[in-house]
Amino acid sequence: MIYWYNTINKMCKRVNVMVDKDYGLHDIVEMKKAHPCGTNKWKIIRLGMDIRIKCEGCAHSVLIPRKEFGRKLKKILVKHEE
Repeated sequence: MIYWYNTINKMCKRVNVMVDKDYGLHDIVEMKKAHPCGTNKWKIIRLGMDIRIKCEGCAHSVLIPRKEFGRKLKKILVKHEE
């Protein structure tokens, strides 16, 4: 009985609920960690399986897997209007 409880408890801890944030192309986002240039504003320039973001301070671009981007995203600063 104790083993069953521990197994269920471990399974509950392993379940991660992923909330899909509403970001789109050309949005300006803030990540959890700042870029070494000192700026923490990034523009989304490509969406797909990977997401390419460009630093607004130094124009350096980084390609990040979508799952990792979702974890590292802090908030959306400016939504792009069509």
